[in-house]
Amino acid sequence: MKVVFLACSYPPEMQQYTRGLAEVGATVYGVGDQPAAALPQSLKQYLTDYLQVPRLLDEDDVVARVSAWLRGREVDKVLANWEVMVLTAARLREKLGLPGMSYDTVRGFRDKQLMKERVRAAKLRTPHSERVFTVSDARKAAEKLGYPLVLKPISGAGSADTYRVADPKQLEDVLGKMGHVKEASCEEFITGEEYTFDTVCIGGKPAYMNVAQYLPPPLIARSEEWVSPVIITVRDMEQPKLQAGITLGKGVLSALGMGDGFTHMEWFRKPDGEAVFGEIGCRPGGACLVDQMNYTGDIDLFREWARAVVWGKFEAPTARKYNAAIIFKRALGRGRITRIEGLGEFLRAYGQHVVEEKLLRPGTHRRDWKQTLLSDGHIMLRHPDWQKTYDMAFDAATHIKLYAE
Repeated sequence: MKVVFLACSYPPEMQQYTRGLAEVGATVYGVGDQPAAALPQSLKQYLTDYLQVPRLLDEDDVVARVSAWLRGREVDKVLANWEVMVLTAARLREKLGLPGMSYDTVRGFRDKQLMKERVRAAKLRTPHSERVFTVSDARKAAEKLGYPLVLKPISGAGSADTYRVADPKQLEDVLGKMGHVKEASCEEFITGEEYTFDTVCIGGKPAYMNVAQYLPPPLIARSEEWVSPVIITVRDMEQPKLQAGITLGKGVLSALGMGDGFTHMEWFRKPDGEAVFGEIGCRPGGACLVDQMNYTGDIDLFREWARAVVWGKFEAPTARKYNAAIIFKRALGRGRITRIEGLGEFLRAYGQHVVEEKLLRPGTHRRDWKQTLLSDGHIMLRHPDWQKTYDMAFDAATHIKLYAE
């Protein structure tokens, strides 16, 4: 099986999917914008060939260059797991006559308004929304939908450029920050707990499922610097409070015509128990979520995703052993990290449950918390009991502190 994998080296976790493809027996042709000489040896060993392109996000150019590069070669699949590359992969599949989700199908996972229209057409609950192109459009949509509302890019990823808007004055403030956004979705604000529904699908059916809870919801975590965002994967997927969301997620996959591969969906559980669709991508979740899922069941989803998309099989056990929590930390102050407080005490108390500790060390320049959820590093831990996992996670969120100056 010969596979073209777009963006094989960046973001860094894409190197793990490249490994997975090679380990299940695929011949991997990688595409990226790094020079071949700059690729780490840990990645090169899994590549049969590599094409450097000057502008990875230039869809027309990438399609033309990859098509020319492949001329005379037999290729079976074109894949991408980075959000901004999934449409390019679909376009290449169509140009080369290869199997996989069509460009129009993938658009339903990328264009947030089209996504909601297709999900709504399947009679699944979505936030009421309007597509807006101009300031005038946004004002009219806000008047129609009412406040509070959410304004977000049509083709965004994560919570970038996503704002909760409480009133007309705040709308004007937000519109002043979104001049670089060409299209946006103006939508009803849903109050409730926020969860993920993640899958590895074969023929549109989940071979693996995961639910994780955001604590607090991403809009709060992305707007308040003092917050240490926490995400916890749920061990017990059978509990009644999650069933409406899981049913919703399966319905969304059908409504959007999912094929093979990862999906990452976000949904809300309202106080009355109603499940409301948020958005979905036909790619894995970021911010170490796949690592969390691996720790939840002691499996390798990088490899199992590859097995699913290459051979149509999923062989890892799906039993869930743990709740796995990740806690992202943000330093207090600006500049370089100067000290970390509370980490030693935390590790002495809970070290047996910690599976990763990757906080930035003193002397390292702190990251821009608005640009990356990874912030200034993370701690990952796990435990079979939900409440114990929750308590440990919030102990880390509250008592471990990084300082910068």
